[in-house]
Amino acid sequence: MKKTSCFSPAHILLPSEQIKLEQWGCVACDQFTSDRSYWEKAEWAAAGSPSALNLILPEVYLEDEDVPRKIETIHAAMDEYTQSVLTRAVDGFIYVERTEQSGRVRQGLVGKIDLEAYSYAEGAKADIRPSEHTVESRIPPRMAVRRGASLETPHIMMLADDPDCTLIEPIGEKKAQLRKVYEGELMLGGGHIAGWAVEDPALLAQIDAALQQLGSQKAFDAKYPEAKGAAPLTLAVGDGNHSLASAKACWEELKPTLTPEQREHHPARWCLAEVCNIHSPAIEIEPIHRVLFNVDCGAVLLALIAWSDSNNAGICFGDAKQQSFTLAGPHIANVLSFERPIAPLTVGTIDTFIEYFMARHIEARVDYVHDEPAVRALCKQQGGVAFLLPPFEKSDLFKGIVMGGVLPRKTFSMGHAEEKRYYIECRKIKE
Repeated sequence: MKKTSCFSPAHILLPSEQIKLEQWGCVACDQFTSDRSYWEKAEWAAAGSPSALNLILPEVYLEDEDVPRKIETIHAAMDEYTQSVLTRAVDGFIYVERTEQSGRVRQGLVGKIDLEAYSYAEGAKADIRPSEHTVESRIPPRMAVRRGASLETPHIMMLADDPDCTLIEPIGEKKAQLRKVYEGELMLGGGHIAGWAVEDPALLAQIDAALQQLGSQKAFDAKYPEAKGAAPLTLAVGDGNHSLASAKACWEELKPTLTPEQREHHPARWCLAEVCNIHSPAIEIEPIHRVLFNVDCGAVLLALIAWSDSNNAGICFGDAKQQSFTLAGPHIANVLSFERPIAPLTVGTIDTFIEYFMARHIEARVDYVHDEPAVRALCKQQGGVAFLLPPFEKSDLFKGIVMGGVLPRKTFSMGHAEEKRYYIECRKIKE
């Protein structure tokens, strides 16, 4: 018996063609979390036009006192845009081509994820799984935005382990036959993007067949012989893990209020997302660096040495040992490495130290930043102390999820901050 697809066509809403894409689309809300100036520039860029910026709450503002008022404003904008701005629709998928700063083109399919096929619970073996540890304390503030919202717009990017390029690439080969629904530049250096409607029943069936094959037991056992017989993994969360977890939590909250029949069809059961092939040359998996604020670089180094000694981790200067990284302060940077690391990945060892350090320094604050130049700028401008992490091998991502469960929180990032998914498409999540 064929199982229900975990990723399916959706009724996708788009703004009027008269609205400039450069003003409508904005970058994911979990970017530039220590840089309010970026979001101020975004507001300036979108001024005078309807914008997806008005449908989201950038995480840089999550701890502000007026968050409840901001959420009310967001929900009001959703209701207004549903009536007067989102005047076009696609019934199916949207095939997306995003031209990155490198010139490479990242291909994707936008559709809806079945939240019944996804779980962020530790050890869960759902069709869709997170790639990294979900911090449940981060979910309630995001639920507050989604709860009561009439619309969603996605920055979630899913990954398929599709080395034979069966899911997305064949659609791209037929894009000349498809209806183009948007094309243009994205604000503040976001690059170029174009999208085509995928509504032909034959193409929808082709996508479903490819997805069913990717999630089959036979394909899973062939790719991961060490885990043969285990529950297959169809898709992994690449970006937006906590946004997807918040959608799941909202759905679980809503479910008890619905009849069994309503649960089968309620729009909140699904979440809009883009699926990409991890084997695409345009997909770059980059480390997410750690930056400590309100601390002194020398004090961090001394604490790191003391922690290493007490845990027999073998910290030393230079990159000759197993796990190397750079400790960078406002005026100096040193390459260090662990001879006897306490976790499989460098990020895991570093996170254990940071947890130890912050328990003893309540004034310290940690942020997770994607780009090395941005990290170094934070060190110089705001006195941050950074742990610059080594490259992350994307070939290990799916294997790590299958064999070891989730990776440490914020282990990797897909591309530079400006290359994250921009909010463009919308979907109704209220009946």
